[in-house]
Amino acid sequence: MLSIMLNRALAVRFAPLIAVILAAGPLAAQASVFGRVSVTDKGGRPGEDVGQSVVWLTGSRADAGRPVQSAMATEGKQFVPHLVVVPVGSTVAFPNHDGFKHNVFSLSPEGTFDLGLYGRGEGRTATFNSAGVIRVYCNVHAQMRGIVKVVPSALWTNPSADGAFRITGVPPGEYTLHAWHERAAEEITQTVVVPAGGDASVVVILDARGFQQVQHKNKNGKTYNTDRSRRY
Repeated sequence: MLSIMLNRALAVRFAPLIAVILAAGPLAAQASVFGRVSVTDKGGRPGEDVGQSVVWLTGSRADAGRPVQSAMATEGKQFVPHLVVVPVGSTVAFPNHDGFKHNVFSLSPEGTFDLGLYGRGEGRTATFNSAGVIRVYCNVHAQMRGIVKVVPSALWTNPSADGAFRITGVPPGEYTLHAWHERAAEEITQTVVVPAGGDASVVVILDARGFQQVQHKNKNGKTYNTDRSRRY
């Protein structure tokens, strides 16, 4: 009788711990998708900015990801960082760190916006509700280019400088792996099967050999004013 009472007491005492261990079971079964991305430039040369690629997974078990707050500053007549990756529904701030005004805008159909002129110390925001590539420019400075990559998945990453990547926390199942780089001719997709309790490995080559930089127009579709006498 005493043994039964002790067993019951221990069961009650350690019930929360047992519940935590059981709840952690599905997480332990999650795996990862890893591999390497390379970018091929003109002449077959390897691209030096492969870390600016984006890799993500879509599928029935890939969550959309929670919206986040991110930032892309204007600094030294550049967008810093050049590339921002966010889930759908996220908001990106564009603070001005320069001593003159900027007019940040995009005409990309997935996220058209125009923040108007604003000066140093000010910041304005844009929210992106559709997945895609948002090409960001300044209506004052023609050399300024940035990209907001909006992904429809919580399972994404940027490769390291050598192209290696790993997406963790992936439930077992079949996914479509997407790989993108701003200079690549097209987004690469391939099917990936993640086994229960295991990992999946992939190799992706992005072809940027045909890339040509073309000067964009201003927000009104006109050529920029190239008057170098301006002080901003």
